[in-house]
Amino acid sequence: MALRREPTARQTRLGVELRRLRDAAGLAAREAAALLGVSPVQISHIESALAGVSEARLRRLASHYSCTDGEFIDALVALATDRTRGWWEEYRGLLPTPFLDLAELEHHAAFLREVQFLFIPGPLQTEDYARAVYSYRVPELPHEDVELRVLHRMRRKVILEGPTPTPYEAVIHEAALRITVTDRAASRTQLARLLELSEAGHITVRVIPFDLEGFAGAASAMTHTGGRVPRLDTVVRDAPHGAAFIDSEAQLGAFRTLFRKVEAVSLDPERSRDFIHRLTKEL
Repeated sequence: MALRREPTARQTRLGVELRRLRDAAGLAAREAAALLGVSPVQISHIESALAGVSEARLRRLASHYSCTDGEFIDALVALATDRTRGWWEEYRGLLPTPFLDLAELEHHAAFLREVQFLFIPGPLQTEDYARAVYSYRVPELPHEDVELRVLHRMRRKVILEGPTPTPYEAVIHEAALRITVTDRAASRTQLARLLELSEAGHITVRVIPFDLEGFAGAASAMTHTGGRVPRLDTVVRDAPHGAAFIDSEAQLGAFRTLFRKVEAVSLDPERSRDFIHRLTKEL
């Protein structure tokens, strides 16, 4: 079977988790290969996500690695056997890979949590707002690339507006609500859209006001996608050269704590809606 040229984030995560299990068991790649009756190169290809692994082989590996967490093993099997080719695949070769990986993670997420301080979260953005954000990039993107990014961002809304919407919680700083990325009319439309979405049962929007004292959490911006089990959660953060996908248990634990701290100081959903409504009338 030909090796993958561009593994997805989920395929890469499966390989990472199998490598972690092998390391925890204290086995070298050649020892794991001997247990399966394959070459060490095959183990390397599986762990680097260049090759897939069958359910039977994955369960054998988990047994050899003394992993007794049945839910976790079942979740790894789901990763290994998933054959979904979602709408984001239409953009492969047209947009940078992290755009596709984020859409794939959101599609499979058990829940989504976002913290943003300077921009309205992507899935909540209107088309005009998203276009203004992408058009401001330096160096300037060609018009066609801007439109591709805007279209991709609009299609990501299926996680909130599709037939099986994903539970979603956003914590947004007042700065993001007040920054006028385009004109006042578009800003009013954006805030009105935010209010409309916040009324949905599966969407929670919370606001952190400027006048909050003792708040030093402005470095906590994140997108937290929930895995089938907590060990398979992923945090996505903006990085200088694109998105950074974080999945180590220690870092995930830290970001869970950060989210709880930011959530605890934000306004409750009802007061947040009142806050956004007042801002809308000011524009």
